[in-house]
Amino acid sequence: MFKKILIANRGEIALRVIRTCKEMGIKTVAVYSKADEESLHVRFADEAVCIGPAPSSESYLKMPNIIAAAEITNADAIHPGYGFLSENAKFSNLCEEHNIKFIGATGKMIDQMGDKANAKSTMIAAGVPCVPGSEGVIQDFEECEKLAVETGYPVMLKASAGGGGKGMRAVWKSEDLKEAWDSARQESKAAFGNDDMYMEKLIEEPRHIEIQIVGDSYGKACHLSERDCSVQRRHQKLTEETPSPFMTDELRENMGNAAVKAAEFIGYEGAGTVEFLVDKHRNFYFMEMNTRIQVEHPITEEVVNYDLIREQILVAAGVPISGKNYYPQLHSIECRINAEDPYNNFRPAPGKITTLHTPGGHGVRMDTHVYAGYMIPPNYDSMIAKLIVTAQTREEAINKMKRALDEFVIEGVKTTIPFHRQLMEHPDYVAGNYTTKFMEDFEMKV
Repeated sequence: MFKKILIANRGEIALRVIRTCKEMGIKTVAVYSKADEESLHVRFADEAVCIGPAPSSESYLKMPNIIAAAEITNADAIHPGYGFLSENAKFSNLCEEHNIKFIGATGKMIDQMGDKANAKSTMIAAGVPCVPGSEGVIQDFEECEKLAVETGYPVMLKASAGGGGKGMRAVWKSEDLKEAWDSARQESKAAFGNDDMYMEKLIEEPRHIEIQIVGDSYGKACHLSERDCSVQRRHQKLTEETPSPFMTDELRENMGNAAVKAAEFIGYEGAGTVEFLVDKHRNFYFMEMNTRIQVEHPITEEVVNYDLIREQILVAAGVPISGKNYYPQLHSIECRINAEDPYNNFRPAPGKITTLHTPGGHGVRMDTHVYAGYMIPPNYDSMIAKLIVTAQTREEAINKMKRALDEFVIEGVKTTIPFHRQLMEHPDYVAGNYTTKFMEDFEMKV
């Protein structure tokens, strides 16, 4: 087992990893930028190393600084959390070169699944259902035109190196294809330094449902059922729940088996998610694989009583998994609390938190790194807390979330608490009748 783990991240996920490490008797090293000097992950780790100024490109993304921090503190493993370097094949390989265990996927696996066109061809080979469309990168616009006709409109153009909705264009008719092709490539080049595109059939009324998987270094994988992540804004998740109100026992079994098949086909090691689009007829299609822990992992932990960070560490240390699949026994919902103004188009609202009162009670979990007096820096993602509630039924979980949101007081900055409170009352959400298009028609009530 590892003696000391460096956490190459910040905020609530860094704290989350520190907690499990402490429970396992493992020493921790926090890294921080100058903007995060007063952050709680710095205070609660056994050691802390400043790795650079506020911009993430000069700190949390600076690989040599993180490797140096691991070496000077004698850390024998690095946990990357999510975001930043968690799905960076170069960083995974760099850790290996320096004899530091990267608690995540190997560089080869990240390369295989990180590029969306590569991932799709791999999944086709594995026999996992994929959205009809190109089998790899489209070479030129002529091929794009031909494929659109073969696939049938509407189609979705996607950046091969994409993420966060960048380089994506829905095209409903042939006259709009050229403009979409040019603008998507331009956006992808600017965002990722790569303008490779692929095409898929546009799935109408889609649900975004992901399956949590864990694989060990002996070729075995298991699943921990699904999370419904369909409530999104600009392809960014706002809230998640498990089990999905759209799920049937048969669909869960089929999607779970497909996810395990995908993981075992590539010999996946660690925690990850296989993400699917599910159409209104409950046909499911592979979308992408995230080779890391997810923001929304706590809801899975709550319904199956399982510490995913602990399992990541055990698997990285060479411990085999049991191989059994896990099914939800309760209902759990997570609301991402962001420092944003929901009445002003969700504009980021960094600043100083003057008052903070967090909710509690049975079945309420709070993952956060903020406190009264904390200054939210403008340099990073705006998420400041995750509020997770768990109950016997979905109806009880919604009522518990409403109560918890009413108790949650943050003053000094605008947050998305009012949005989530209204969401919990929305008739379509309450009925479980929502798709990834839900937010297009959602309007905040004053």
